[in-house]
Amino acid sequence: MPSPIVVFDLDGTLADTAGDLIGTLNLILEEEGLEPVPLKSARDLIGAGAKALIARGFAASGRDLTPQHHEDLFHRFLDLYQHHLADSSVLFPGVADALGQLTAAGCTLAVCTNKVERHAVMLLEALDAAERFAIITGRDTFAFHKPDPRHLTETITRAGGDARRAVMVGDSRTDIDTAKAAGIPVIAVPFGYTDTPVAELDPDLVIEHFDRLPGAVRALGLI
Repeated sequence: MPSPIVVFDLDGTLADTAGDLIGTLNLILEEEGLEPVPLKSARDLIGAGAKALIARGFAASGRDLTPQHHEDLFHRFLDLYQHHLADSSVLFPGVADALGQLTAAGCTLAVCTNKVERHAVMLLEALDAAERFAIITGRDTFAFHKPDPRHLTETITRAGGDARRAVMVGDSRTDIDTAKAAGIPVIAVPFGYTDTPVAELDPDLVIEHFDRLPGAVRALGLI
């Protein structure tokens, strides 16, 4: 029987990355002659990947984007971000201990993020956490990405897991919608990046701190 598998979102779930993401967005906005957005806007802007972050940043500045300009800025963002992705980003409190407890309980761990894959790997390596995960998939790993449920189910398959013994851990509507569409239970954290409190999005469980994650996975019957 496959091991139970716990699949994590990255930005706002495993790691507090707002400072580096918003900082890179502001470099783009400055190049475009626009005012920077304040870090306090992160919860409303982050959560669906860099393309959406750029679109939301421009919308907040009252500037329209053509599809080609949007695509060009996306690639510019990726170029800039790879040099700043771990300037201030850190794992949330309790993450390392929770991952260790889940591994000791026999769980496989994986990451399913709308970051591009190479940036997700680079960030987790910089945070000394990459080796904890059987697989790390991003928005460009497959031809589809969250909230398409196949991003989650294919991540599970590649990690050698079984969707019937899986749980998603995330911080946003994107994560919750993805898990629900895949028929997989979802545990939400309330300290990430979402414009709607996660408790209002009907996850299976909400945990206030990562020290509660092993117990939440146990409550779902996976360990």
